[in-house]
This record gives sequence, C-alpha cells and structure tokens, in this order.
Amino acid sequence: MDVGSISAGSATAPSGRGGNRARQTLMIAYDGSPNADRAIRYAGHFLRAESAVVVTAWQPGGMTPARMSTLAGGMQPFVDTQLDAGVDRALEDEAAKINERGVALAHECGLSAKGTLVEVESTVWGALVAAAEALDVDLLVTGTRGASGLKALLRSSVAERVLKHCHRPVFIVPAKCEEQPQVTL
Repeated sequence: MDVGSISAGSATAPSGRGGNRARQTLMIAYDGSPNADRAIRYAGHFLRAESAVVVTAWQPGGMTPARMSTLAGGMQPFVDTQLDAGVDRALEDEAAKINERGVALAHECGLSAKGTLVEVESTVWGALVAAAEALDVDLLVTGTRGASGLKALLRSSVAERVLKHCHRPVFIVPAKCEEQPQVTL
C-alpha cells in the first residue's frame, strides 16, 4: 500500500480535468471513525470512478514555540526539537496506519484506491480542500460526526466547512445513515 504525503504545490493531476473527462477520481476523507467507514461503504456502493484516493489529515503534535507561546502568556519557552520530531513522527505513523485501514476498506468495497496523508497546517477542512485541489479530484467524499444541539451550534463540522469552501462536488454521508447501504435489485 502506497501511503505517501502531498503538498498543494507538488501533487500531479490524476483526473485530467482540462482534457479527457472519462477518467474520474474520488477523494475520500478518512479519519478511521465509524462515520468515515460508512462514507467509504456508501462511495463503494453508489459511486463509480476509475480511482479513489483515501486521504488522512494529520497534525504535528509537538509543542512548537508558536503553539507554546499562547500557553506561556506570549513568551516562547525553550522546546526540545528532538522530542518534537519524535512526537510528530509517531503521529504521522499513526495516521499512516489509519489511512492503510481506509484503503483496505475501499478495496473491500470495490474501489481501486490508494492512500495519502496530508499535513494540517491550519484546519483539517482546509487541508482536505487543498488536497482535493492538489489531486485535482472530481468528487470529494466525507462523512459527518453527527453532532447535534449545542455541540453542533458551538462548532461547525469539518464536512460543513469542506462543503462551503471546496470548489468541487462533495458527497456527504450523514452519521445517521445505516451502517451498510441498502441493497437494491
């Protein structure tokens, strides 16, 4: 399984948006949650594309001076950068394992899929939208967390933000959908 990383400036366009439209690519946002699994199952059941890219966003967790400054009242304390690098490597490795599970599930659901990681520099939704642009995908697939009430009011979902800011079609599978799509004959 090829789990690589992309950056907005370095990805090549697999779907040939400018010319031949016969080759279509899905991008599936995958975080390892049951809702992300559900989104893959629905994509495999209802969508047909030549290829799919399972994208897992990961965020470095080291306490960088910029992050620490807010905790220290504006001062930038000394931080051991080797410790930072070790934390980041562990988080990226965990994201790669999650991504591999998503790719395996996509294969089980009949999708020709590969995986990649995208590093979150600001927001998860921003990283996913940038990945969709960099990969030049035809459709972005995501699940939702299913938050409601006050929790939903206080923070909007990643799927909501992706839908609002992505300049490509978005296929959202709500958390309240059945675990497996209904088989229709």
